[in-house]
Amino acid sequence: MNSNKEIRLAEMRFEEAEGKMILEGYAIVFEQETLIGDEERGFKEVISKTALTDTLMKDVPLKYNHMDSFLILARTKNKSLSLSIDNIGLKVHAELLDTHTNEDVYKMVRAGLLDKMSFAFTVSKQTWDRSEKIPVRRIESIERLYDVSVVDSPAYEGTSIYSRSLDLAEAELNAMDLAIREEKAKIIKAKINIKSNL
Repeated sequence: MNSNKEIRLAEMRFEEAEGKMILEGYAIVFEQETLIGDEERGFKEVISKTALTDTLMKDVPLKYNHMDSFLILARTKNKSLSLSIDNIGLKVHAELLDTHTNEDVYKMVRAGLLDKMSFAFTVSKQTWDRSEKIPVRRIESIERLYDVSVVDSPAYEGTSIYSRSLDLAEAELNAMDLAIREEKAKIIKAKINIKSNL
């Protein structure tokens, strides 16, 4: 189980509704391959359709840039934020309260200054495929959804959380390589023992 919080990007859009400020989009899209990092130091990632089956998302806030210091835009707790899972992924629908900060964010989304949504999560089950040049990580189960967030573009590429995602992937792949080498060494030792006993 990976207890380190990670962040990923998705598209976001606004909806015109009489007297309401509504933001919606898909924070998670299932079965869509995404390159995390670059081809030199990175991996492809796919989120399984069943990844949210047991995910803890009891009280999820909608934030701006994942910042705790910025006022929360909406929240599932008071039903101003709703999260629904369908065949595409995790759909986010937020009706923003009439506050100055919410109005500013909404206007920036309408103007196209903000057009990305992100989500913060931890993984409880994953698999790796190393048959291609760039490893493919399949997230089978997301343990917890911490928040969804309206984010600046280019969002999170320079953040410590993003760097940690790449570092964790590298550590996991190195651990897999070590396990494979150890298994091969055991097989060779067993063959040597068989030959010496003959």
